[in-house]
Amino acid sequence: MTDTDTATATATATATTRTTTDTTTSETASASGVTVVGTGAISALGPTARHLWEGARRGQVGIGPVQALSMDGLDTKVGGEVTDPVEPRRGYLAPEGFRERAIELALVAADEALATLPEGLVAAERFGVVLGTCNAGLLSGREWLRAVRDGETPDPRLALLVTPQALAESVGAAFGLRGPVLAVNTACASGANAIGLAADLLRAGRADAVLAGGSDAFSDVCFAGFHALQSLSPEPAAPYDAGRQGLSLGEGSGMVLLVRSDFAREHGLTGLADVAGYGLSADGFHSTAPQPEGKGAARAITSALRLSGVTPEEIGYVNGHGTGTPKNDPAETNAIRLALGEAEAARTPVSSTKSMIGHMLGAAGAAEAIVTAHALNEQLAPPTAGYTTPDPECPLDYIPGAARPLDSGAALSNNFAFGGANASLVLTRSADAHRPPAPDTDRVVITGIGLLSPAGGSAAEVWSAYTRGQVPVTVADGVRRSAVDFDPEPYLTKRQRRRMDRLAQFGIAATSKALADAGVEPGSPEAEAIGIVFGTGTGPMEAMQKFTDPLLAEGPAAADPSVFPNTVYNQAAGQIAIHLGLRGPTSTLSVGHATGAATLAYTADLLAAGHADALVCTVTDTLTEQVGRAYAAVGAASTRADDEPADGKFTLAEGSVAVVLERRSAAIARGATILGEILGHGMASDASRARRWDARGRGLERAMRAALDDAGLAPTGVGAVWLAAAGLSTADAAENLAVSRLFGPHPVPALHAPKTVLGEPMGVGGALTLALALHQGRFGGGLPVLLNSSSLGGSHVSVAVRCGADSPRTTTTHDVSDVSDVSGENR
Repeated sequence: MTDTDTATATATATATTRTTTDTTTSETASASGVTVVGTGAISALGPTARHLWEGARRGQVGIGPVQALSMDGLDTKVGGEVTDPVEPRRGYLAPEGFRERAIELALVAADEALATLPEGLVAAERFGVVLGTCNAGLLSGREWLRAVRDGETPDPRLALLVTPQALAESVGAAFGLRGPVLAVNTACASGANAIGLAADLLRAGRADAVLAGGSDAFSDVCFAGFHALQSLSPEPAAPYDAGRQGLSLGEGSGMVLLVRSDFAREHGLTGLADVAGYGLSADGFHSTAPQPEGKGAARAITSALRLSGVTPEEIGYVNGHGTGTPKNDPAETNAIRLALGEAEAARTPVSSTKSMIGHMLGAAGAAEAIVTAHALNEQLAPPTAGYTTPDPECPLDYIPGAARPLDSGAALSNNFAFGGANASLVLTRSADAHRPPAPDTDRVVITGIGLLSPAGGSAAEVWSAYTRGQVPVTVADGVRRSAVDFDPEPYLTKRQRRRMDRLAQFGIAATSKALADAGVEPGSPEAEAIGIVFGTGTGPMEAMQKFTDPLLAEGPAAADPSVFPNTVYNQAAGQIAIHLGLRGPTSTLSVGHATGAATLAYTADLLAAGHADALVCTVTDTLTEQVGRAYAAVGAASTRADDEPADGKFTLAEGSVAVVLERRSAAIARGATILGEILGHGMASDASRARRWDARGRGLERAMRAALDDAGLAPTGVGAVWLAAAGLSTADAAENLAVSRLFGPHPVPALHAPKTVLGEPMGVGGALTLALALHQGRFGGGLPVLLNSSSLGGSHVSVAVRCGADSPRTTTTHDVSDVSDVSGENR
């Protein structure tokens, strides 16, 4: 049997197995919890999760003088530094002599977390990774910019380590995990958000085990940014204390190994705690400051309680966000009081792990979840180090001095971030076998589209450009590129955009258009209930360079406090929420070129599970000189100056696409016009240590089969495939092989490859193909379509969509080619 035949047989067998077991798995998952069966951490308290917990329960302060960085010119000399050797047992692709510390910290923590799982118990194809990070490969990006500044040629491998997805794929590849591989970047809420998303994947039966958590490393860039915001404490942080002076930065990684509770019991795995539920919300208030009354954070806590089935009276401990800044601590205190009620909040002990390890940014939520899990397991609440003097603005019980016995089976872990992104986890004691209520699931429909593209400002214009093959292309900085001709004035005044980068401007414009298309007025009560799930492949590279270049030349004194907030990936989501009045759940994903499809999939899952009635999925990427240079350096972007760039590479493009998704019942209740429906999705990874896709397309084939399975479709029920193909010949050839095997002896449906004409808009591609598919299917009557997206690091997402007005959804796994035409009002 050939390799291709073997791959086909394996994929077919996997699909058949899922077809026969998914109903049972789904039913079991909805009635079962998600259990933490392994933990790993490296922090200022030591090299393991046990060090983290033992230090936390003793109130041991790991914050001290920073040794590895120069602290000259800063407000502080201290931080929660990892002083133990960081020596991962598994490698990753990096330039010779260069180390990306954020990846290495994650690998160390992951190794410890995975050690509890018997080898071979979970198939690689059913094993996922969800990694949260705030700064991602910031050290790699800094080194790239330093080389450019010094007139050197940056090592191309640096470009492969910069983004959040680079961290997630490096971890997945190191351990050979081929399930969903996703990166979350909701700044300081990333670790908690990642654990919540991982729990969703398990409950939906999309994986049997998921490694989830966060990682961030110290850098002079980060210290200079918080110094510019005047947020750093000269002494170890003292959260909630009347004399607190600010936060202490920390570094490290926390990782948890999650499985479904029934899986843990079946295989004799010991649970530390269960992830009963989580909640997300947007403040929609300010780029860095929290909403002072705590209303936004309270919504995240309330949502977590509702979805977990845990009442405020059952919460026995809160692991607080507790940064130690003058504004954050009172705002969180108010949030706890609003969510739990005054009486329950007054009697519930709260403590801050950050008082001992510092603020680990994207890793904070994961490290604090580990401490919370141990607290429940051992029935002991750790103290808040440095808390001695009560503050009238913070009137809760913050556990001073020493750890305190608990008598409770449930706890909260809170994390709040720049841009007003809030995440709250509800953990329960595994021994209590708490079962969250089955979610009130619903179908997810599409009710609005808005876009910005080099080819036009509507799907009709972009479709016309695609079919005519006429797209504006220039050669800039030696790279073929297609840029958006954008006038922000209709959407933002000059004053509003004064401190806003193009990433946020694009996102606000596209989201405004999508809301208008859906019949929702920005700033209205209806809009306030809507959340924003943002996606970006390359992130805020414009702001990152603008902030970093002066630091390289002049040091911390050159740090611009108006630019620093824009360097986090979720800042655009925060700006969208602020300017359009969106205060529902918010999250930010960065999954490379698979971002658009991954963000659509996550948004649909949040809605289906009842996190909100409506969400906007907005995916945006912008071009800069260094982004173009990086793509050219890794051999992906075309550098041909003629009109026919037949060099096996792609033309870079930029843009933004926003999609309003709603629970079908909510859309019908408000009389919305339904443009289509998200039927299902599938995710898979090649887990290549070379950080490349599988040349035979096996990962993408698994993603497509999983999407069909999830949608209840057979290959013969597919009317078209919108390809990930963008002109990069080796990747496109792999996709062709995957498509050929998927349809086997059956006729291959219509294939569309719009990015080969329109250019590769990086993370926006999956959302752009959705807009075009909806435009083509606007008159109804067609079969469902598959939308494919693949990152350059081998992460694949396929989304099954029915285009056209509302229609009955099939629930069979058989051929649906005889399904009647869709009916209802068409656009």
